[in-house]
Amino acid sequence: MNIRIKNMAVCITFAVMLAGGFFMCICMPKKTYSDTERRKLASMPQFGRETVINGRFMSGFEQYAADHFPFRDTFRTVNALTAGGIFQRKDYHGLYVSDGFIAAVEYPIDEASIKYAAGRFRFICDKYLTDQNNVFLSVIPDKNCFLAEESGHLCMDYAAFERKMADQADFAQYIQISDLLEKEDYYKTDTHWRQEKIIDVADRLASSMGGGQTGTDFNLELRTAAHDFYGVYYGQAALPLEPDELRYVTWEDIGQCSVYDWENQKAIPVYDQKLAAGRDPYEMFLSGSLPLITMKNPKAQTDKKLVIFRDSFGSSIAPLLLRSYSQITLVDLRLIHPDRLETFIDFSSSDVLFLYSTLVLNHSDTLR
Repeated sequence: MNIRIKNMAVCITFAVMLAGGFFMCICMPKKTYSDTERRKLASMPQFGRETVINGRFMSGFEQYAADHFPFRDTFRTVNALTAGGIFQRKDYHGLYVSDGFIAAVEYPIDEASIKYAAGRFRFICDKYLTDQNNVFLSVIPDKNCFLAEESGHLCMDYAAFERKMADQADFAQYIQISDLLEKEDYYKTDTHWRQEKIIDVADRLASSMGGGQTGTDFNLELRTAAHDFYGVYYGQAALPLEPDELRYVTWEDIGQCSVYDWENQKAIPVYDQKLAAGRDPYEMFLSGSLPLITMKNPKAQTDKKLVIFRDSFGSSIAPLLLRSYSQITLVDLRLIHPDRLETFIDFSSSDVLFLYSTLVLNHSDTLR
């Protein structure tokens, strides 16, 4: 009798949990966007005879159910902690934690990707540049470069990566910056570097391009955003880690600098405090990833102009370089095709810098 009651209790409990989960899936409000994962959630697929027959409804419903499962983020955290703590997995969906830093495994070197990136840069040089332009290249190492070896994870040879990229882009003078960087120069929960830590990097870039010093000889002020910074890796890793502190560098004349967003045809601030409280606080730096923006500084040391072809890392270092150039134009080749540039940019007598992270150069199919 006791066994019968026990079995019935187990069955009833399971049925209640199953029914409860079912009704919660149906009745709970549905989100369209995951703030932690920074992606759109799957929508309910269209139900119909054709979609059922070809299987698109069931495959779409499977993704929809997984994205809208009750307490999904909590279960993701439990899964991540179990994978690392109990099963001792070295990484979780390609991410790992070392010394409090979250990093992504980046391996191996994709030589075809390097060649393609160099080819896109060469196309721009051949189409727009002349002997009047000084052309430079610099590679930003991923923080995995400083974490993987000590934590026992796969790591590509970043020194070899730089050499291969410099050899392929022999039309540009290479500026090394990796020797100035270390893991503490990056956010713990995000891919990017910390602006307050890269003043020496900006100094080297500016001095190597003949633009003078950017920060060492000036009175720069360090400020902290009002909101904590949970980076892109935080949501992907689903681990209960402490947020980063988002800090930015300013100076006396920054209020006289202007920034123009060509895509939306409007002026934007150098640091947007509203975006610092948004889904991706790193977007406070020059409003995040935009295809084409122009910065002007009437108080610059020189009247020189600079064009930077960049990824998202360039958003935080460009304001530091603004001390040395009267005008800086930032181009994101992931968002605008090179053929359209002549409409917006006058390349005459401008310095040109190709500044990209290994994260993009090793996956350069994103470049147009």
